[in-house]
Amino acid sequence: MHRPLPLAFLLVSLVASAQPYYPDAVWQRKNPAEGGVDAQRLKEAVDFAVAAESKNPRDLTLNHYQTFGREPHGNPIGPIKDRGEPTGVIVRRGYVVAEWGEPRRVDMTHSVTKSFLSSVAGVAYDRGLIRSIDDLVRDYVPPIQEQGKRELRYLFDTPHNRQITWNHLLRQTSDWEGTLWGKPDWADRPSDKPQEWLSRPRNAPGTAYKYNDVRVNVFALALLNVWRRPLPAVLKEAIMDPIGASTTWRWYGYENSWVVLDGELVQSVSGGGHWGGGMFIDAYDMARFGVLTLRRGKWKDRQLISEQWVQWALTPTPVQPSYGFMNWYNNRDRKLLPSAPASAFAHLGNGTNMIYVDPEHDLVAVVRWIERGALDEFVKRLLAAMKQ
Repeated sequence: MHRPLPLAFLLVSLVASAQPYYPDAVWQRKNPAEGGVDAQRLKEAVDFAVAAESKNPRDLTLNHYQTFGREPHGNPIGPIKDRGEPTGVIVRRGYVVAEWGEPRRVDMTHSVTKSFLSSVAGVAYDRGLIRSIDDLVRDYVPPIQEQGKRELRYLFDTPHNRQITWNHLLRQTSDWEGTLWGKPDWADRPSDKPQEWLSRPRNAPGTAYKYNDVRVNVFALALLNVWRRPLPAVLKEAIMDPIGASTTWRWYGYENSWVVLDGELVQSVSGGGHWGGGMFIDAYDMARFGVLTLRRGKWKDRQLISEQWVQWALTPTPVQPSYGFMNWYNNRDRKLLPSAPASAFAHLGNGTNMIYVDPEHDLVAVVRWIERGALDEFVKRLLAAMKQ
Protein backbone atom coordinates (compact mmCIF):
# COMPACT_ATOMS: atom_id res chain seq x y z
CA MET A 1 0.00 0.00 0.00
CA HIS A 2 1.42 3.38 -1.05
CA ARG A 3 1.24 6.23 1.41
CA PRO A 4 0.14 9.60 -0.01
CA LEU A 5 2.99 12.04 -0.47
CA PRO A 6 3.19 14.80 2.15
CA LEU A 7 1.56 18.06 1.04
CA ALA A 8 4.78 20.00 1.58
CA PHE A 9 6.64 17.64 -0.74
CA LEU A 10 3.98 18.04 -3.42
CA LEU A 11 4.15 21.83 -3.18
CA VAL A 12 7.95 21.83 -3.47
CA SER A 13 7.71 19.51 -6.49
CA LEU A 14 5.15 21.74 -8.18
CA VAL A 15 7.27 24.85 -7.61
CA ALA A 16 10.37 23.09 -8.90
CA SER A 17 8.56 21.91 -12.03
CA ALA A 18 7.41 25.48 -12.70
CA GLN A 19 10.95 26.87 -12.63
CA PRO A 20 12.29 27.63 -16.11
CA TYR A 21 15.12 25.47 -17.33
CA TYR A 22 18.47 27.08 -18.16
CA PRO A 23 21.02 25.48 -20.46
CA ASP A 24 23.86 23.73 -18.69
CA ALA A 25 27.50 24.06 -19.68
CA VAL A 26 26.72 21.43 -22.32
CA TRP A 27 23.54 22.05 -24.31
CA GLN A 28 20.76 19.57 -23.62
CA ARG A 29 18.64 18.50 -26.58
CA LYS A 30 15.09 17.29 -26.99
CA ASN A 31 13.41 15.98 -30.08
CA PRO A 32 10.67 18.27 -31.37
CA ALA A 33 7.81 16.24 -29.90
CA GLU A 34 9.39 16.38 -26.42
CA GLY A 35 9.70 20.14 -26.81
CA GLY A 36 6.07 20.59 -27.81
CA VAL A 37 6.96 21.23 -31.45
CA ASP A 38 5.58 19.72 -34.65
CA ALA A 39 8.59 18.05 -36.28
CA GLN A 40 7.43 18.38 -39.88
CA ARG A 41 6.52 22.06 -39.59
CA LEU A 42 9.77 22.75 -37.79
CA LYS A 43 11.64 21.12 -40.65
CA GLU A 44 9.73 23.31 -43.11
CA ALA A 45 10.80 26.42 -41.18
CA VAL A 46 14.44 25.31 -41.19
CA ASP A 47 14.33 24.41 -44.88
CA PHE A 48 12.88 27.85 -45.59
CA ALA A 49 15.71 29.57 -43.68
CA VAL A 50 18.33 27.63 -45.64
CA ALA A 51 16.64 28.38 -48.97
CA ALA A 52 16.36 32.09 -48.07
CA GLU A 53 20.13 32.52 -47.73
CA SER A 54 21.36 36.09 -48.09
CA LYS A 55 22.09 36.98 -51.69
CA ASN A 56 25.17 38.94 -50.61
CA PRO A 57 28.51 37.19 -51.18
CA ARG A 58 30.01 35.02 -48.47
CA ASP A 59 33.25 36.93 -49.07
CA LEU A 60 32.48 39.69 -46.57
CA THR A 61 35.39 41.87 -47.68
CA LEU A 62 33.86 41.94 -51.16
CA ASN A 63 30.44 42.48 -49.58
CA HIS A 64 31.83 45.44 -47.64
CA TYR A 65 33.06 47.17 -50.77
CA GLN A 66 29.71 46.55 -52.45
CA THR A 67 27.82 48.18 -49.55
CA PHE A 68 29.29 50.31 -46.73
CA GLY A 69 32.65 50.55 -48.49
CA ARG A 70 31.05 52.77 -51.11
CA GLU A 71 30.28 55.46 -48.54
CA PRO A 72 32.63 58.40 -47.90
CA HIS A 73 35.45 57.24 -45.59
CA GLY A 74 34.18 53.70 -46.20
CA ASN A 75 37.53 51.89 -45.97
CA PRO A 76 37.56 49.06 -43.39
CA ILE A 77 39.71 49.61 -40.29
CA GLY A 78 38.78 46.47 -38.35
CA PRO A 79 38.97 42.74 -39.10
CA ILE A 80 36.53 41.19 -41.57
CA LYS A 81 35.99 37.44 -41.88
CA ASP A 82 34.30 35.46 -44.64
CA ARG A 83 31.03 33.99 -43.42
CA GLY A 84 29.78 30.43 -43.39
CA GLU A 85 26.64 28.79 -44.71
CA PRO A 86 23.10 29.52 -43.48
CA THR A 87 23.04 28.57 -39.82
CA GLY A 88 20.62 28.45 -36.94
CA VAL A 89 19.70 27.10 -33.53
CA ILE A 90 16.17 26.77 -32.12
CA VAL A 91 15.82 26.68 -28.33
CA ARG A 92 12.44 25.77 -26.78
CA ARG A 93 12.06 25.94 -23.00
CA GLY A 94 15.85 26.02 -22.69
CA TYR A 95 16.50 22.91 -24.80
CA VAL A 96 17.86 22.74 -28.34
CA VAL A 97 15.17 21.27 -30.62
CA ALA A 98 16.76 22.09 -33.99
CA GLU A 99 20.08 23.21 -35.42
CA TRP A 100 21.47 23.53 -38.91
CA GLY A 101 24.46 24.79 -40.82
CA GLU A 102 27.59 25.48 -38.79
CA PRO A 103 26.43 26.51 -35.30
CA ARG A 104 29.95 26.24 -33.84
CA ARG A 105 31.47 28.44 -36.51
CA VAL A 106 32.67 31.81 -35.18
CA ASP A 107 31.40 34.49 -37.55
CA MET A 108 30.81 38.22 -37.54
CA THR A 109 27.45 39.08 -36.01
CA HIS A 110 27.51 42.74 -37.06
CA SER A 111 25.03 44.91 -35.15
CA VAL A 112 23.90 42.19 -32.76
CA THR A 113 27.12 43.44 -31.13
CA LYS A 114 25.13 46.49 -30.03
CA SER A 115 22.92 44.36 -27.78
CA PHE A 116 26.03 43.10 -25.98
CA LEU A 117 27.34 46.68 -25.77
CA SER A 118 24.14 48.08 -24.27
CA SER A 119 24.03 45.16 -21.82
CA VAL A 120 27.51 46.10 -20.57
CA ALA A 121 26.06 49.57 -19.98
CA GLY A 122 23.23 47.90 -18.07
CA VAL A 123 25.69 46.19 -15.76
CA ALA A 124 27.40 49.56 -15.22
CA TYR A 125 24.04 51.06 -14.22
CA ASP A 126 23.23 48.13 -11.94
CA ARG A 127 26.56 48.54 -10.16
CA GLY A 128 26.17 52.28 -9.72
CA LEU A 129 28.87 53.30 -12.19
CA ILE A 130 26.18 55.14 -14.14
CA ARG A 131 23.84 56.80 -11.66
CA SER A 132 21.02 57.62 -14.06
CA ILE A 133 20.49 57.01 -17.77
CA ASP A 134 19.35 60.63 -17.97
CA ASP A 135 22.69 61.94 -16.69
CA LEU A 136 24.80 63.97 -19.09
CA VAL A 137 27.56 61.79 -20.53
CA ARG A 138 30.05 64.68 -20.37
CA ASP A 139 30.07 64.36 -16.57
CA TYR A 140 31.49 60.82 -16.86
CA VAL A 141 34.07 61.14 -19.63
CA PRO A 142 37.44 62.87 -19.09
CA PRO A 143 39.74 64.13 -21.85
CA ILE A 144 40.95 61.12 -23.85
CA GLN A 145 44.47 60.49 -25.11
CA GLU A 146 44.56 58.47 -28.32
CA GLN A 147 47.61 56.32 -29.01
CA GLY A 148 50.44 58.32 -30.55
CA LYS A 149 48.69 61.68 -30.25
CA ARG A 150 49.66 64.55 -27.97
CA GLU A 151 46.40 66.49 -28.24
CA LEU A 152 43.62 65.36 -25.93
CA ARG A 153 40.21 64.42 -27.31
CA TYR A 154 37.04 65.92 -25.80
CA LEU A 155 34.04 63.85 -26.90
CA PHE A 156 31.31 65.97 -25.36
CA ASP A 157 32.62 69.53 -25.44
CA THR A 158 30.64 71.23 -28.20
CA PRO A 159 27.44 73.10 -27.26
CA HIS A 160 25.40 70.34 -28.92
CA ASN A 161 27.32 67.38 -27.50
CA ARG A 162 27.16 68.75 -23.95
CA GLN A 163 23.40 68.07 -23.97
CA ILE A 164 23.69 64.34 -24.69
CA THR A 165 22.62 61.81 -22.05
CA TRP A 166 23.23 58.08 -21.80
CA ASN A 167 19.62 57.54 -22.79
CA HIS A 168 20.16 59.47 -26.02
CA LEU A 169 23.18 57.34 -26.94
CA LEU A 170 21.40 54.09 -26.06
CA ARG A 171 18.46 54.98 -28.30
CA GLN A 172 20.51 56.46 -31.16
CA THR A 173 18.83 59.84 -30.80
CA SER A 174 21.89 61.89 -29.76
CA ASP A 175 22.87 63.39 -33.15
CA TRP A 176 26.42 63.54 -31.72
CA GLU A 177 28.69 65.63 -33.94
CA GLY A 178 32.32 64.96 -34.65
CA THR A 179 34.83 62.47 -36.00
CA LEU A 180 36.01 59.30 -34.27
CA TRP A 181 38.63 56.81 -35.48
CA GLY A 182 38.82 58.75 -38.75
CA LYS A 183 35.09 58.44 -39.47
CA PRO A 184 32.98 61.65 -39.45
CA ASP A 185 29.45 61.24 -38.10
CA TRP A 186 27.98 62.33 -41.46
CA ALA A 187 29.85 59.64 -43.41
CA ASP A 188 27.74 56.77 -41.99
CA ARG A 189 24.74 56.21 -44.26
CA PRO A 190 24.98 59.80 -45.57
CA SER A 191 21.99 61.59 -47.03
CA ASP A 192 21.63 62.04 -50.78
CA LYS A 193 22.37 65.77 -50.39
CA PRO A 194 26.17 66.13 -50.11
CA GLN A 195 25.89 69.88 -49.77
CA GLU A 196 24.19 69.32 -46.39
CA TRP A 197 26.65 66.81 -44.95
CA LEU A 198 28.62 69.47 -43.09
CA SER A 199 26.10 72.27 -42.81
CA ARG A 200 22.76 70.82 -41.73
CA PRO A 201 21.38 72.06 -38.40
CA ARG A 202 21.65 69.62 -35.51
CA ASN A 203 18.57 67.96 -34.07
CA ALA A 204 18.17 68.49 -30.35
CA PRO A 205 19.12 65.26 -28.55
CA GLY A 206 16.14 62.97 -28.22
CA THR A 207 14.12 64.51 -31.06
CA ALA A 208 15.35 62.47 -34.06
CA TYR A 209 16.50 58.88 -34.58
CA LYS A 210 19.45 57.99 -36.81
CA TYR A 211 21.12 54.60 -36.95
CA ASN A 212 24.76 55.64 -36.88
CA ASP A 213 27.81 53.55 -36.02
CA VAL A 214 30.10 56.52 -35.41
CA ARG A 215 27.85 57.48 -32.49
CA VAL A 216 27.68 53.88 -31.33
CA ASN A 217 31.48 53.85 -31.21
CA VAL A 218 31.41 57.11 -29.23
CA PHE A 219 29.13 55.32 -26.77
CA ALA A 220 31.57 52.40 -26.53
CA LEU A 221 34.49 54.76 -25.87
CA ALA A 222 32.51 56.64 -23.21
CA LEU A 223 31.59 53.36 -21.57
CA LEU A 224 35.21 52.22 -21.62
CA ASN A 225 36.08 55.32 -19.60
CA VAL A 226 33.34 54.52 -17.08
CA TRP A 227 34.55 50.94 -16.57
CA ARG A 228 38.28 51.78 -16.89
CA ARG A 229 38.63 48.22 -18.19
CA PRO A 230 38.43 46.68 -21.68
CA LEU A 231 34.75 46.06 -22.44
CA PRO A 232 35.34 42.50 -23.69
CA ALA A 233 36.78 41.65 -20.27
CA VAL A 234 33.75 43.18 -18.56
CA LEU A 235 31.37 41.27 -20.83
CA LYS A 236 33.20 38.00 -20.22
CA GLU A 237 33.16 38.35 -16.44
CA ALA A 238 29.68 39.81 -15.99
CA ILE A 239 27.67 37.98 -18.65
CA MET A 240 29.36 35.46 -20.93
CA ASP A 241 31.06 33.28 -18.32
CA PRO A 242 27.97 33.13 -16.05
CA ILE A 243 25.73 32.01 -18.95
CA GLY A 244 28.18 29.28 -19.93
CA ALA A 245 29.36 30.78 -23.22
CA SER A 246 32.30 29.20 -25.00
CA THR A 247 35.83 30.58 -25.03
CA THR A 248 35.72 31.19 -28.79
CA TRP A 249 33.91 34.54 -29.06
CA ARG A 250 35.94 37.71 -29.56
CA TRP A 251 35.04 41.42 -29.56
CA TYR A 252 37.24 43.56 -31.79
CA GLY A 253 37.80 47.24 -32.30
CA TYR A 254 39.80 49.00 -35.00
CA GLU A 255 43.47 49.22 -35.87
CA ASN A 256 43.43 52.86 -34.72
CA SER A 257 40.97 52.69 -31.79
CA TRP A 258 43.62 52.50 -29.06
CA VAL A 259 43.68 54.92 -26.12
CA VAL A 260 45.87 55.45 -23.10
CA LEU A 261 43.85 54.51 -20.03
CA ASP A 262 45.43 54.64 -16.58
CA GLY A 263 48.89 54.35 -18.14
CA GLU A 264 48.07 51.37 -20.37
CA LEU A 265 47.04 51.01 -24.00
CA VAL A 266 43.47 49.72 -24.31
CA GLN A 267 41.47 49.09 -27.47
CA SER A 268 38.04 50.66 -27.66
CA VAL A 269 35.75 48.12 -29.34
CA SER A 270 33.25 48.80 -32.10
CA GLY A 271 29.51 48.34 -31.88
CA GLY A 272 29.23 46.39 -35.15
CA GLY A 273 30.93 45.42 -38.37
CA HIS A 274 30.27 48.59 -40.39
CA TRP A 275 34.02 49.13 -40.89
CA GLY A 276 35.01 45.66 -39.67
CA GLY A 277 35.33 44.50 -36.08
CA GLY A 278 32.54 43.92 -33.59
CA MET A 279 31.57 40.57 -32.07
CA PHE A 280 32.78 37.39 -33.73
CA ILE A 281 30.71 34.61 -32.15
CA ASP A 282 29.07 31.25 -32.80
CA ALA A 283 25.32 30.55 -32.93
CA TYR A 284 25.25 28.61 -29.65
CA ASP A 285 26.67 31.57 -27.72
CA MET A 286 24.18 33.88 -29.44
CA ALA A 287 21.42 31.51 -28.31
CA ARG A 288 22.63 31.66 -24.70
CA PHE A 289 22.45 35.45 -24.80
CA GLY A 290 18.96 35.10 -26.27
CA VAL A 291 17.89 32.89 -23.37
CA LEU A 292 19.31 35.44 -20.92
CA THR A 293 17.20 38.20 -22.45
CA LEU A 294 14.19 35.86 -22.65
CA ARG A 295 14.53 35.36 -18.87
CA ARG A 296 14.74 39.15 -18.41
CA GLY A 297 18.38 39.22 -17.41
CA LYS A 298 18.28 36.27 -15.01
CA TRP A 299 20.41 33.14 -15.30
CA LYS A 300 19.56 30.38 -12.87
CA ASP A 301 19.85 32.01 -9.41
CA ARG A 302 21.65 35.18 -10.56
CA GLN A 303 20.24 38.42 -11.92
CA LEU A 304 23.03 39.33 -14.35
CA ILE A 305 21.19 42.33 -15.83
CA SER A 306 18.47 43.98 -13.78
CA GLU A 307 14.83 43.61 -14.77
CA GLN A 308 14.66 47.41 -14.74
CA TRP A 309 17.31 47.57 -17.44
CA VAL A 310 15.57 44.94 -19.60
CA GLN A 311 12.31 46.85 -19.22
CA TRP A 312 14.00 50.07 -20.38
CA ALA A 313 15.73 48.22 -23.23
CA LEU A 314 12.35 47.06 -24.52
CA THR A 315 10.56 50.39 -24.04
CA PRO A 316 9.83 52.01 -27.43
CA THR A 317 11.87 55.05 -28.38
CA PRO A 318 9.29 57.82 -28.95
CA VAL A 319 10.72 58.89 -32.31
CA GLN A 320 11.35 55.27 -33.43
CA PRO A 321 8.82 53.00 -31.66
CA SER A 322 10.24 49.67 -32.85
CA TYR A 323 13.63 50.51 -31.32
CA GLY A 324 14.49 50.32 -27.65
CA PHE A 325 18.07 50.38 -26.44
CA MET A 326 20.59 49.34 -29.06
CA ASN A 327 19.94 46.73 -30.52
CA TRP A 328 16.73 45.54 -28.84
CA TYR A 329 13.94 45.70 -31.42
CA ASN A 330 10.47 45.36 -29.91
CA ASN A 331 7.42 44.13 -31.81
CA ARG A 332 4.72 46.05 -29.96
CA ASP A 333 3.29 47.61 -33.11
CA ARG A 334 3.66 44.31 -35.02
CA LYS A 335 5.56 46.09 -37.80
CA LEU A 336 8.93 44.40 -37.30
CA LEU A 337 7.55 40.85 -37.42
CA PRO A 338 3.80 40.91 -38.18
CA SER A 339 3.50 37.14 -37.68
CA ALA A 340 4.99 37.24 -34.18
CA PRO A 341 3.31 38.18 -30.89
CA ALA A 342 3.53 41.79 -29.78
CA SER A 343 5.57 40.59 -26.78
CA ALA A 344 8.32 39.18 -28.99
CA PHE A 345 11.56 41.05 -29.64
CA ALA A 346 14.78 40.57 -31.56
CA HIS A 347 18.45 41.44 -31.58
CA LEU A 348 19.26 42.22 -35.22
CA GLY A 349 22.40 42.70 -37.23
CA ASN A 350 23.42 42.95 -40.86
CA GLY A 351 23.85 39.71 -42.71
CA THR A 352 21.10 39.10 -41.66
CA ASN A 353 21.86 37.86 -38.15
CA MET A 354 18.86 37.57 -35.82
CA ILE A 355 18.27 36.40 -32.27
CA TYR A 356 14.48 36.07 -32.10
CA VAL A 357 13.10 36.04 -28.54
CA ASP A 358 9.51 34.99 -27.85
CA PRO A 359 8.41 34.92 -24.20
CA GLU A 360 4.90 33.77 -25.11
CA HIS A 361 6.27 30.54 -26.59
CA ASP A 362 9.38 30.25 -24.36
CA LEU A 363 11.35 30.29 -27.57
CA VAL A 364 14.70 31.59 -28.86
CA ALA A 365 15.73 31.27 -32.48
CA VAL A 366 19.14 32.21 -33.85
CA VAL A 367 19.09 32.61 -37.63
CA ARG A 368 22.20 33.63 -39.52
CA TRP A 369 22.77 34.71 -43.13
CA ILE A 370 19.12 34.94 -44.15
CA GLU A 371 17.58 37.61 -46.38
CA ARG A 372 16.16 40.43 -44.25
CA GLY A 373 12.88 40.28 -46.14
CA ALA A 374 12.46 36.60 -45.26
CA LEU A 375 12.56 37.04 -41.47
CA ASP A 376 8.83 37.32 -40.91
CA GLU A 377 8.02 34.38 -43.15
CA PHE A 378 10.55 32.29 -41.23
CA VAL A 379 9.01 33.31 -37.91
CA LYS A 380 5.52 32.57 -39.27
CA ARG A 381 6.57 29.04 -40.21
CA LEU A 382 8.41 28.55 -36.92
CA LEU A 383 5.42 29.58 -34.81
CA ALA A 384 3.15 27.30 -36.85
CA ALA A 385 5.27 24.44 -35.46
CA MET A 386 4.56 25.32 -31.83
CA LYS A 387 1.98 22.87 -30.47
CA GLN A 388 1.71 23.97 -26.86
